[in-house]
Amino acid sequence: MNAINQIPEHQKAEFMQALNSMQMKDSLRMYNNLVESCFMHCVSSFRSQSLAGDEDECVKKCAEKYIKLTQRVGFRFAEHQAQQQPPS
Repeated sequence: MNAINQIPEHQKAEFMQALNSMQMKDSLRMYNNLVESCFMHCVSSFRSQSLAGDEDECVKKCAEKYIKLTQRVGFRFAEHQAQQQPPS
């Protein structure tokens, strides 16, 4: 995050606000993708207001896998970014 130190002081607050907004949008997009993906994969009927036992288990496993995958991709991206940084 050395680049942020190069931003003039009067622009840092605006930059941080924009960054927080982008992170919030990204989090919401990830959550929506998780819900849509797991719903389409696991829910097969609408006979009752609650999920059937097998649907509930499927959704739990699907969400767990999705979150683990997202974390792993994030870690790999961070590793790649660290390798791209020139030594200090």
